Amino acid sequence: MNPAAATGPADRVRNGMPARELGTEGWHKPWSGQNGGACVEAKKLPDGRVALRQSTDPEGPVLLYTPEEITAFIEGAKAGEADFLTG
Repeated sequence: MNPAAATGPADRVRNGMPARELGTEGWHKPWSGQNGGACVEAKKLPDGRVALRQSTDPEGPVLLYTPEEITAFIEGAKAGEADFLTG
């Protein structure tokens, strides 16, 4: 069997896929605030990637990040690199 042709569950998880395909369990709102419930929800996947979705559109598309990418994003935000987004 050609290993490149093999597809497993992780191969079917892709950027832009409907969030409903990842199920309803395990989603968290780590960045929720006083915004009327419109926030980002995150879900850690079994392969270590992190899926993000918009809480007001729970069946909408997901964005996927590797553990390294999400770590760099969070560390950058903590260091003020995303402050331009708030003002």
